[in-house]
Amino acid sequence: MATYLALFDDSSTPCRIEPSALTPVLQDIWADTVIDPTIRSEARGFTWSFQTSCGSAETYLHTDGTCLYIDAALTDAAQIACIFRDCVPGSIEVIFCDQGYNFDLVITPDTTPAELIGKADALP
Repeated sequence: MATYLALFDDSSTPCRIEPSALTPVLQDIWADTVIDPTIRSEARGFTWSFQTSCGSAETYLHTDGTCLYIDAALTDAAQIACIFRDCVPGSIEVIFCDQGYNFDLVITPDTTPAELIGKADALP
């Protein structure tokens, strides 16, 4: 498991993602989703935890609503990043990267998780 991020530039738009936009989608996919609204830090404003076929996963929304941290296998992280992308207006650029910013990939509104995984796997 690694940490990935899906994010957009908060200075370019007033758009902010609310937990209520992500919660039902995550619960539809992973029925065992545990929700924790406790604000633990600026980066950990709302947390979802669940089990996937790849193992445990945790994702948390930055308090400003512009970044989703994803602690999961790449397969799950790509799916979650695409869910986040679906919550952001299409005109806003959303980036998928790893915690160390070793890569950054643009997630377009039509990007599928498989395409995102393929792009990440093709990186040197």
